[in-house]
Amino acid sequence: MVSAQSESSSPSADTVRLLLALAIGLGLLAASWGALHLPPFDRYQIVDTPVYQEYGEAMTAGEVPYRDFEVEYPPAALPVFWLPALGPEEHYRSIFEALMWICAAAMLALVVRSLASLGASPRHLLAAAVFVGLFPLALGTVVLTRYDLWPAALTAAALAAVLAGRVRLGLAVLGLAVAAKIYPLVLLPSLLVYVARRRGRKEAAACLGAFVAMLVLVVVPFALIAPDGLAGSVERQVGRPLQIESLGAAVLQAAHQVDGTYVPSVVSTHGSQNLAGSLPDAFATVQTVLQAAALVAVWALFARGPATPARLAAASAASAVVFVALGKVLSPQFLIWLVPLVPLVAGRIGLAAGALLGAALVTTHLWFPTRYWDMVDLEPAGWLVLVRDLLLVALAVVLVVATARRERAGPRTA
Repeated sequence: MVSAQSESSSPSADTVRLLLALAIGLGLLAASWGALHLPPFDRYQIVDTPVYQEYGEAMTAGEVPYRDFEVEYPPAALPVFWLPALGPEEHYRSIFEALMWICAAAMLALVVRSLASLGASPRHLLAAAVFVGLFPLALGTVVLTRYDLWPAALTAAALAAVLAGRVRLGLAVLGLAVAAKIYPLVLLPSLLVYVARRRGRKEAAACLGAFVAMLVLVVVPFALIAPDGLAGSVERQVGRPLQIESLGAAVLQAAHQVDGTYVPSVVSTHGSQNLAGSLPDAFATVQTVLQAAALVAVWALFARGPATPARLAAASAASAVVFVALGKVLSPQFLIWLVPLVPLVAGRIGLAAGALLGAALVTTHLWFPTRYWDMVDLEPAGWLVLVRDLLLVALAVVLVVATARRERAGPRTA
């Protein structure tokens, strides 16, 4: 009788823990979000919402993206630009912020769901919920005026679905995430290996089909209507130079501060501030090669070990961090991409990873937006950028170590 009672009460206790962690996380998320609208955070901001509003208003006027006006972002980003434009013009930013908060709340719920699938301890569950709830305060007002919470929430949904066993749904959602922002593509190889190992190659092929089908559904209509406009959007992103906040640019700025012989040439192109010249171009090339090599290494490490959910979480986080840390473009909002992934890693390595990501968030907030233009003017604020970038490199190393761990595989699922 006691045994039966204990078994029946266990799921209920787990549910209570999940709901409690979620409630605490949502409360902190609401408080953090509200605090960003108060002094000193609201005194100076660098925003993208005017650009989004132009896109949204053009669409509400009947214009077709990529054909009638240039769009910098992929097709699945368009809904979050268009929806706020349905309201009063003067309230566009407020509606957009509310939409982003919904994405952040969904992302938090999906992180909690993934941790439940991973069998996380109550302490890990609570720590992750607190981390996600407080991250807006750590990173700053950039979370209010960038759309990156939308692809981050979709990526969290994709991983949560796969960890819960709904692998085809997960890969289809990943396709939607890639159609919103390209970066979730780096999770695809590990996810396919995971499915192939646990459910067989046929199921992995079906999942790949679901991923491609979603991409085709979202992207192909625009490719047919406006092939040149869509191709131009991709070319503008791929052809971006070395952004001033990237690791290579931060190293060049540090060299300028120490020596003074080399003076970087700062130019404003592609909607950002970048370094121009043969040396920055060489750094951009080297970083791109290192980025690709590091990603392949993460995927290979995962493929060589057992396909456990814990290793999948680590490999997913490692892939995203490597992509961000070594990319030739590294905007402050890119750190949003890491928030739903890094807290999934358990144990001491997970604690170290969380501490490094938290430090990177806070360090970014120390110079963006208040000291951004000082950094562009090659003043010492650039040291903070270098520290942030090195923290991300350290985080990548920690997560690669987590991916390399070889704990025993769980049972093969049907």
